[in-house]
Amino acid sequence: MTARRSARRSAARPAGVLAVALLALASAAPGARQKQLPPAPGPPKDFVIPAPKRFSLDNGLPVTMVPFGQVPKVTIRLVVQAANVHESKEQVWLADLTGQMMREGTTALTADALAREFAAMGGQLGIGVGPDTTTISTDVLSDAGARAVQLIADVAVQPRLPSSELARVKANLVRDLAIRRSTPQAVAEEKFSELLYGDHPYGRVFPTETMLSGYTLEQVRAFHTGHFAAGRARLYVAGVFDAAAMEAGIRKAFGGWARGATPVPPAKPAPRTGGFALIDRAGAPQSTLMLGLKVPDPSSADWVGLEVTDALLGGSFASRITANIREQKGYTYSPFSAIDSHPGDARWYESADVTTKVTGASLKEIFFEIDRLRKEAPTPAELEGIKNNLAGVFVVQNASRSGVLGRLAFVDQHGLGDQYLATYVKRVMAVTPDDVRRIANQYLVPDRMTLVVVGDTKTVQDQLGPFSKR
Repeated sequence: MTARRSARRSAARPAGVLAVALLALASAAPGARQKQLPPAPGPPKDFVIPAPKRFSLDNGLPVTMVPFGQVPKVTIRLVVQAANVHESKEQVWLADLTGQMMREGTTALTADALAREFAAMGGQLGIGVGPDTTTISTDVLSDAGARAVQLIADVAVQPRLPSSELARVKANLVRDLAIRRSTPQAVAEEKFSELLYGDHPYGRVFPTETMLSGYTLEQVRAFHTGHFAAGRARLYVAGVFDAAAMEAGIRKAFGGWARGATPVPPAKPAPRTGGFALIDRAGAPQSTLMLGLKVPDPSSADWVGLEVTDALLGGSFASRITANIREQKGYTYSPFSAIDSHPGDARWYESADVTTKVTGASLKEIFFEIDRLRKEAPTPAELEGIKNNLAGVFVVQNASRSGVLGRLAFVDQHGLGDQYLATYVKRVMAVTPDDVRRIANQYLVPDRMTLVVVGDTKTVQDQLGPFSKR
């Protein structure tokens, strides 16, 4: 539009319109009227999912099916007790190698053919090996659900494990190992786990390159045969599907899987407290800090209170430690705390990458915030914001098929019962300021914490002072 046309339009505006505009400007002037605040948020809603259908096959495989959502897709997840906790000290990452080899096809399909089958159904094969379980999963179009179940069963029960691919798969894992161990965060995690868990499998994070390179196909096959069985597994299905057809497909696909020997729970880690390590990273511009200790596991009555306490202390963006050493002091960009859990075991930890010259100052502030929470209960207003955020995140995380299955697997792994998910939000909102202070005082005891620092020793050693006497 030209300036001339604009001027003509302005001149042609009726006087009434101009008066209304001037009145609006006047009313918007400072002090003309009180700023209108947004409405207060309503109470967080409970997490509700349709009642799952549960049944078990004759071989002992428990199945949980949940109708969820409206998108015509279905997620299938097989969870097997075949993981790092089941390795001996000479077998670190043997479970990972086995999981990677299981991607290489089934007795009926090569790896390429298997990948094409999943792709034709709108999905792909996923295999994840963790500390306690291995998961085999996919997410496909609803009308392909029965076929996907069969393929998941074939991968779990009849993997090809081809000798021709072993060297390549091991080389990939060796490369991944080298990359991970080159980061200070991984170095800190390895030492922290060792100090906290000793010779227990939870304390063995990485193998040596020699150990990993030396694994044979016979060891892979033995690990698979010894740990992948119906009696050690659970199957989960969520999404849009025909329940009768899906159940029939599951029974056909998994019905012939051997039950296997009754699984023996791994030994629980021995109690350990304290411990300190300073690992040199010469010339590093940052120090990686990791500190924490064991806390009650999810079966404890204090578990939800611990999660709220963690969120307030360091586990959310609005947490106290984050506000202190990130927002106020500028010592670090992304500090965080979390609770890791295993069956019958859990640990709380705080981790941060801080500027080298403020390594000691950062630790001082972290322990200051821990001590402050142990001595003084948070205000109701501060705690209410944390609880609302935690409850909201919980619901959002469960707004997908994968999220729902993850929560159901968590409940089953820890034996929490059917009401755990339905009552979780209520229990979060019921945590009081005195609960938080008591939990911090009871469980987050500084003198019992393990501390690992990875950084430039010549610069940080003098800063550590009393923190190193643990």
